[in-house]
Amino acid sequence: MNVFKPEGSIINTAENINRLKSPSALAEAMREKRILEARAAVCDSSHNLIVDLGCMRGVIPRDEGAVGIKEGAVRDIAVISRVGKPVCFYIERFQTDSKGNTVAFLSRRAVQQDCINDYISNLEFGDVIDATVTHMESFGAFADIGCGVPSLIPIDSISVSRISHPRDRFCVGMNIKAVVKSINDDGRITLSHKELLGTWEENAENFCIGETVAGIVRSVEDYGIFVELTPNLAGLAEVREGVFPGQRASVYIKSIVPEKMKIKLVIIDSFFAENNPGQPEYFFKGKHMDRFLYSPAADNRVIETVFK
Repeated sequence: MNVFKPEGSIINTAENINRLKSPSALAEAMREKRILEARAAVCDSSHNLIVDLGCMRGVIPRDEGAVGIKEGAVRDIAVISRVGKPVCFYIERFQTDSKGNTVAFLSRRAVQQDCINDYISNLEFGDVIDATVTHMESFGAFADIGCGVPSLIPIDSISVSRISHPRDRFCVGMNIKAVVKSINDDGRITLSHKELLGTWEENAENFCIGETVAGIVRSVEDYGIFVELTPNLAGLAEVREGVFPGQRASVYIKSIVPEKMKIKLVIIDSFFAENNPGQPEYFFKGKHMDRFLYSPAADNRVIETVFK
């Protein structure tokens, strides 16, 4: 039985490698309608993907490159951008070319359609799923939620701590968790990420008054400087000259006030350093959430996400 995962998840598995070893193994995979993965080597002038199957050449015709390509609902960049990357596919048929070589004709579109029908269409608000970051824009990050089917994480849903661009938090190819936030009438899914990164209290418990810790300067205001301690926790430092957004900072924790959901900081030093986003640390380990309450019980404000 096929399991629908983000593209690239099975390319290095023993089962996938064994199915690419010989023409007979490929023929068996075709009969059993198994999802396979291999690397796209070339996109020709007609936007057909040439795939290296190891034992033979594979071709994904343009119209079979992605759901919506044939109808014009998806641009050809969805196919062109796969060059050098893993692609998933079913084997549709074998054919002998003019040189007498056997060529496998493949369909990525058919795998995506099955993924939509059998997996994505069954997702519900609040479901926590695996995803892989594929590319980023100023307004959000796009993630593969299964077989190359994309979904958007808006920038304000990536973390509670505000960021200037998704690259502050993610890098392309990063495997992440995400939660289903909304489902459009056309079946497209929008994701959220911040609800998995812990509440104010869960994050604040990792810090103590009197400690000096590392942070990232996220914004500089007239009344203070916001320094991110974790993706879901920021504190306010006193104004200091020569501090700029994006800098790293060492900060002294002056006070932690759950009743006001505030952490007061003093910047000891700030400096520029290369940004290498680390793998997110997830506080929520389950498969589904109905509600996420960020604000602490001691604070009268209610900051929450309700999935419905």
